[in-house]
Amino acid sequence: MAGVRLRDDFDGGTVRAVAKTAKDGPQVRRLLALAAIYDGATRGEAARIGGVSLQIVRDWVLRFNASGPLGLINRKAPGAVPILDDTHRLALAQRVEQGPTLAIHGVVRWRVTDLCTWIFTQFQLAITRQTLSRELRGMGYRKLSARPRHHAQVPGAIEDFKKPSRRSLRPSRRKKASPPTG
Repeated sequence: MAGVRLRDDFDGGTVRAVAKTAKDGPQVRRLLALAAIYDGATRGEAARIGGVSLQIVRDWVLRFNASGPLGLINRKAPGAVPILDDTHRLALAQRVEQGPTLAIHGVVRWRVTDLCTWIFTQFQLAITRQTLSRELRGMGYRKLSARPRHHAQVPGAIEDFKKPSRRSLRPSRRKKASPPTG
């Protein structure tokens, strides 16, 4: 059974020339394995050159046929699809900026848990506190809370207990000792 054919617009010398100018090590290894195939080597020999299995060589051939030498560069994995889209983030930002009303919401500042509940009731999206915290940080919000203050604290009372700053130090009037002669 024949393997997947390589593109006709390249040959072994051309692929080696591209490998010589490439800066990405794994791409060079892949290109050299494919150059060996162009020169008549078997897929098994190309797999030994690349240090991989036959299936991976086949994947390289498919990527090379689709995108040329640039298809052999490692790509970043796409990652998971975000739970919140731009409309959700906009609504969340408006909610955070408005802040809670004590009489309606029962809190004086939003907690991440409260916002998770609001997102679920508003958009039917289940999001964890950790994920929402990461989203909020990405939107530029930080966990900031006001310094706690006792409800009966008298304004200005703290200044009465602060220590006064020391007067600036003046150089001493003592004579400097002369260095020992010896």
